[in-house]
Amino acid sequence: MTHSSHEDPVDQVLPPRSLILFGLQHVLVMAASPITAVFLVAQTLGFDAALTVSVISATFLVCGLGSILQSFGPAGLGARLPFIMVPGGAPIAIFLAIATQTDVQTAVGAVLLTAIFYFLALPVFRRLLRYFPPIVVGTMLLLVSVNLVRIYGGTITGKPGTDDFADPLNVGLALATIALTVLFAWGFTGTMRRISVMLGLIAGTALAAIFGQIDLSGVGTGPLIAVPQLFPFGMPKFDLIAALPLIVFSIISMAEATGQTIATAEIVGRREDARGIVPRTIRGDALMSLVGGLFGTSLIITSGENVGIVRATNVKSRYVTATAGVILILIALFAPVSRLAAALPGPVIGGTAVIVFAIIGVIGIDLLRRTDLREHGAMMTLASGLSMGMLPILVPGIYSQFPQWSQMIIGNGLAAGTITAVIVNALFTHMRPVANPSLQESH
Repeated sequence: MTHSSHEDPVDQVLPPRSLILFGLQHVLVMAASPITAVFLVAQTLGFDAALTVSVISATFLVCGLGSILQSFGPAGLGARLPFIMVPGGAPIAIFLAIATQTDVQTAVGAVLLTAIFYFLALPVFRRLLRYFPPIVVGTMLLLVSVNLVRIYGGTITGKPGTDDFADPLNVGLALATIALTVLFAWGFTGTMRRISVMLGLIAGTALAAIFGQIDLSGVGTGPLIAVPQLFPFGMPKFDLIAALPLIVFSIISMAEATGQTIATAEIVGRREDARGIVPRTIRGDALMSLVGGLFGTSLIITSGENVGIVRATNVKSRYVTATAGVILILIALFAPVSRLAAALPGPVIGGTAVIVFAIIGVIGIDLLRRTDLREHGAMMTLASGLSMGMLPILVPGIYSQFPQWSQMIIGNGLAAGTITAVIVNALFTHMRPVANPSLQESH
């Protein structure tokens, strides 16, 4: 390759029409993520409509700013790659676990502590990575998946004991949304297949409208411009023990960011050393999570969807994702869009979320396939991680008589399972009791 770096496909500035069109496509593919994330938090913690709209607006704003930051990478913050930032699925589950065990202010405090931890851990991060091989990350993704399907199942059925609990119409809408998403993924190819989740959400919403299950009366009323609030839940509370699950996740998130950065740099033909770009991606994630925390969101991180979208569309320019960032900011400030998002029917959002989060489980299974599970250490790592992780998820209240501080860790299935997997894997791989190594080698 002899041509100069300014001709790299990743640095190409496309015509404005293409930029807007491709940017909009990125937004459509990722829009379900912030909407479902905020919707889930709002449903679980009982926010009113105004607070929900404010947090949706803030989430779009931070995702937009983050996408511009990762695309342009000023002052070593951001990868200068075509990246879109979203609220991750796992951090939302952990955020909710912290908020339901303590309160939402402590959960926001945990986000801010985790963002600071990102910056502090970056220099030693490479050494931490060896404790998170595929067996550990795969276990964690499975637990994330089970936990989120359980939580989102609640948005489909409603609260037990209420009159409309498990209303067949609501459950039917959720199942129809899942079926439509699968049908779109089966029937379409290319870009349309990429946005099958979004199409499923739209089709499910249309179906809900036919059954009179959607109320759009509030969309047109209220202010036109939304300005996200700083600290919408009041001042955050800082509790290191409560924040521990999120901090543990941030190490895995750094590992994910490493893989995504290297994969994306490879796809777009970025010719500098990918390892040099990784810290810039992580610093961008840290900064946007810090900003997000100030506006009441969970961690805002670089999305794994980027690799898939870039590969599927073959559009490699980082100016496209920067344009997507601008579109996201415009959406954030245009209040009716946030109100429309807040009006989406719960069962449809729940159905979309269940299939999206089941896919996280599939990614976990794919990672586990790379490990020989007949090997004793790997088998015990997965079994112990799943048992410690599944117990609090499937048997709520199992640790309710334990001290409050310990419930933070063992009562949070994600944290308990991941920490267990890390420890057991480390025991089997880094601290094997060896009787006599010379005898073993002679076999």
